[in-house]
Amino acid sequence: MRMADLGDLRLHYHLDGDDAGAPLVLIHALGTDLRLWDKLVPLLPAGLRILRFSLRGHGLSDAPPAPYSMGALVRDAERLMDHLQMKDAVVVGLSIGGMIAQGLAVKRLDLVRGLVLSNTAAKIGTTEIWHDRIARIEAGGIEAVADATMDRWFAPAFRATAEARAWRNMVTRTTPDGYLGCCAAIAGTDFYTPTSGLRLPVLGIAGSADGSTPPDLVRETTDLVPGSRFALLRDAGHLACVDQPQAYAACLGAFLHDIGHC
Repeated sequence: MRMADLGDLRLHYHLDGDDAGAPLVLIHALGTDLRLWDKLVPLLPAGLRILRFSLRGHGLSDAPPAPYSMGALVRDAERLMDHLQMKDAVVVGLSIGGMIAQGLAVKRLDLVRGLVLSNTAAKIGTTEIWHDRIARIEAGGIEAVADATMDRWFAPAFRATAEARAWRNMVTRTTPDGYLGCCAAIAGTDFYTPTSGLRLPVLGIAGSADGSTPPDLVRETTDLVPGSRFALLRDAGHLACVDQPQAYAACLGAFLHDIGHC
């Protein structure tokens, strides 16, 4: 188990692959943790140094009091990469992880040579939607939003599996500060203008069954960056690396190969 002590915060992280390999950073979704990528990592090309970590308030990382700002989440990723001396990485972010990835690229282009914006957007939902979710959780706990979250995340066939139950458990066992803190960060974020100024290789990945960030929303954000590419994974939900790991790995691996990162 590895914990990075960043002074005011400790983040749980894991490194896979080749210590001298090309850096790849994986940033997970709200209500999950670094285990989001368990199926994907073994399917990725050889010769990568893969960093995954749990956001503040998630998994085994520290949970400071809510609310959080998106700037704080971006700084967490920035400080962890500096701590591990990782630069020129391809950063893969899913959902809130994709927002963090956008902010990181805007702030520290020396750390990021390519972006994979997975099931995400420059702006997700509205401030009112997120404040309503916060109020529901404050009144009834995360359990109050768990079933609706599963409906948005997964297609009906996957929701019927035992594995889907495990993902529901992960959501409800997220610390309240972590979940509410990140909801507040998403509510206050609109990256349309800063992301449109980026000039680096970008791949957008969307799932045809994603009820949280539908394909058109992902494509709209991807298209903000000139020369970007977009992939639609059939039958994939919001956690596309979970319900369609083979297709996800093939898409990501092709992108890494095409930009000379593996």
